Amino acid sequence: MTENVWTRWPSKEALRHEGVSTPRRLLARTVRLVVLGALLWGAFTSSRVHGWGAIAAVAGLLTAVSLAWVFSRTTLAHRMWPSLVLLAALLGVAFAAQSTGFRVPALVIWCAGSVAALERLPLVAALPMTAVGLTSYAVATDDPWLPTLATTAGLALAGYVLRLDAEARGGAIRLLAQERAARAAEAESAALAERARIAREIHDVLAHSLSAQLVHLEAARLLIERDADRQQILDRVVAARGMARDGLAETRQALSALRGELTPLEDFLSHLVRTTETDAEVTITGDRRALPAEASQAVRRVAQEALTNARKHAPGARVRVRLDYGVHEVMLDVRDSGGPAGELTTTGGGYGLLGMRERAELLGGSLRAGPGEEGFVVTLKVPV
Repeated sequence: MTENVWTRWPSKEALRHEGVSTPRRLLARTVRLVVLGALLWGAFTSSRVHGWGAIAAVAGLLTAVSLAWVFSRTTLAHRMWPSLVLLAALLGVAFAAQSTGFRVPALVIWCAGSVAALERLPLVAALPMTAVGLTSYAVATDDPWLPTLATTAGLALAGYVLRLDAEARGGAIRLLAQERAARAAEAESAALAERARIAREIHDVLAHSLSAQLVHLEAARLLIERDADRQQILDRVVAARGMARDGLAETRQALSALRGELTPLEDFLSHLVRTTETDAEVTITGDRRALPAEASQAVRRVAQEALTNARKHAPGARVRVRLDYGVHEVMLDVRDSGGPAGELTTTGGGYGLLGMRERAELLGGSLRAGPGEEGFVVTLKVPV
């Protein structure tokens, strides 16, 4: 809900004069010194400055300066009634100075108070106080009416311009702070996303590696239960060790991939098929091109998981791997020719393809896995 322009306070950033350049700060201090000099000159050049008059002049000057300083503090805290009381007291000091013959200080206080009211108070309170101050100035001055009118109008305009300038500067400071906060949040979000990506990548690599090791170790267990040949058992254990070694190598490759050091996807699939204990072939269609790291990694992990499942659930089946580079997406299709279920069908937790599906959905793609015309089909589509 938008605040009422008449009752809205200038922002604290505006009242504190944050973001003011050094030259403008020097100018503001110079103006204050000029005003203070005018007060001093007016007070101590008066014919009444002798004896008690000098004491009254010093007391009045100190009172005016103190009231002005406290007024700036209370407006900064957005305290309406204390601010009005202090400003009224300051204008009252001017009336007292005028009535006791200190005419110049009275004129300076009326003008400065009117400008400060417009700059630092809500308009609903600033306008009446400014009207009182400028009217008092116009009545007390000896200038002709036209210069007096021009002076009062100029002072009112100056106060409002200072207000607008301070509010614009305060708004800029707030926007800058919001932008910095947004950038910090964006950087933190990017860091968290990168950590999640690394964790997901390492999880997928280890899940595939451990799943493949489990296949060989379970096969070794079954061979031991059947009192199979020692060499057959040893082959399975050696294969499991090789899968552990390959898993470590894949972990290093995944970390390299996250840094953008990816081998061509076609070479990876060809190597994967050659090193998998299945009868598999790879077909590449479409215009070959480099893929984003996330999309490339998704294709690699799904291919690994699909070949592992084929070896586990349909040993001896022929597997066809097809990678198609479309205009807006890349598709990986892995299907086997089916066959009798292997002895290792019940091994594993069944979470591999679920993880791959989640990875595909995070990229805006899809993964379908289920029975096909002959065997099992896994199809991944990822937009690129």
